[in-house]
Amino acid sequence: MATLKGQNLRILTIDETNNKAKCIAMATSCTITLTGNTDDASTKDDVGMASKPTITSKSWSVQVESLDVSDAGAMLTAIKSMTPFTLMWDETSTTDNQSIEEASYARKGQAYLNDLTLQFDDRTNSAKSLQFQGTSALEKLTTTPSTDTIAAGSYTKGQFVRLFLGADNTAVPAAAIAYARQLQLHISLTLENATTKDTTGDWVIQEVTGLSYDISTTALVRSNDTITSAVAGKTFGDLEDIYEARTPVKFQIANVSGDNQRTKGAVIVSGSVIIATLTMNGPNRQNADYTTALNGYGAYTVGA
Repeated sequence: MATLKGQNLRILTIDETNNKAKCIAMATSCTITLTGNTDDASTKDDVGMASKPTITSKSWSVQVESLDVSDAGAMLTAIKSMTPFTLMWDETSTTDNQSIEEASYARKGQAYLNDLTLQFDDRTNSAKSLQFQGTSALEKLTTTPSTDTIAAGSYTKGQFVRLFLGADNTAVPAAAIAYARQLQLHISLTLENATTKDTTGDWVIQEVTGLSYDISTTALVRSNDTITSAVAGKTFGDLEDIYEARTPVKFQIANVSGDNQRTKGAVIVSGSVIIATLTMNGPNRQNADYTTALNGYGAYTVGA
């Protein structure tokens, strides 16, 4: 096996009904961590002060950074399902970096997608960060799955996406966060160690106990600025009113278009949020801006 710059290691998901593997497209990095969970076996009767660690169980996790967010809906559905699926890693071919080569270190196992971050910033590549937590033993591949090749990513640089808020928890969100420059959606599963003394093997088994999500965005503070109804936006004052009310409001994250990049298009995700923090910053000789953190309230819906 030739050592190449980046060593074409890729993370793939497997559909075991047809034994097909799909590469997580356009990955910029992937990290695989195998962990031996230790316990100090020393007792008060041991001679000396040196510890005697023993491995009581093993666990594994995977982290992937990727540019392609055209599958945001699928990722949002996957983490919301709260069910594990088959994950593998392997070296891939140099032609498309998606075809499996079955390297000597190829492994697969069951894992939860337990952490998902979607980043939508203007004029930069939209990106996603995925974290998987293994919940079964790792297996060495004995057969090579066929590869389900992914077409080139359909994202656009910046992928103009906005956060829209309603006035309350019933109104359809209609107003964008005006002049937003940054937007991030983060979703996390809470996992608990379900391994017991009767569990077969020494690999940690996980179970889901909850799901939470939060949104953060940064926008410019503009004074004496009239936002017309055609490009309506929530200003700092509007958000302060929502914060003071301490009640949830409806939200949508959607693709946008138009001269002001605020005409709502396809909705990516919707639900309810409360405003947890609201910060305004006015540095010398720079644009003032405000940052807000919104915590998810109840379940979210993929799409509208």
